[in-house]
Amino acid sequence: MAETKNLLLFRKWDLSNIEVKDPGLKTAISLRKQILPYTYGRSALKRFNKADVNIVERLINKTMHFGKKYAKNTGRMTGKKTKLLNTVKTAFDIIALKTGQNPVEILVRAVEFSAPNEDTTRIVYGGTVYHVSVDVAPIRRVDLALKFIADAIKESTFSNPKPIEEHMAEQLMLAASNDPNAPSVKKKNELERIAQASR
Repeated sequence: MAETKNLLLFRKWDLSNIEVKDPGLKTAISLRKQILPYTYGRSALKRFNKADVNIVERLINKTMHFGKKYAKNTGRMTGKKTKLLNTVKTAFDIIALKTGQNPVEILVRAVEFSAPNEDTTRIVYGGTVYHVSVDVAPIRRVDLALKFIADAIKESTFSNPKPIEEHMAEQLMLAASNDPNAPSVKKKNELERIAQASR
């Protein structure tokens, strides 16, 4: 037990006193202690196992999936995990310098504020299609939140001279403060508004 006590992420950030405030996401956000957030895909083929993968690694994985289908920037970061690991490391340093807080806590807050509670699904009933509002499962909420954050980082970085680390730090800080102008928070509110209309 003594060995796991001083396992700091990137040998800098302590994960032991970070608390997930959203009760629905307590089981879906993993803050497992490790120095390097890299599991070499151990959980890739097991169902629901991604809930046990450290949230920092999940952000890195999501940022590796580049963009929408047929988008101009598809697949540009695929497989460059070590590069993104260093990007996140630098972004965390920037966040710590600007806010003076633990950057992993900022990431957790950003995920909480970007995770939608409601979504719509299609129900075909007698040949007609209805859009019905449904609650979102905790793991999917985290998935969507990370997707929104990763998309926001990609959109802002594309053909922009400013380095990706700064964009990442900015997007995380904006989302963590629940800023309605943050792209990930905007997307979440839009999803919930559409879901509310089709209740």
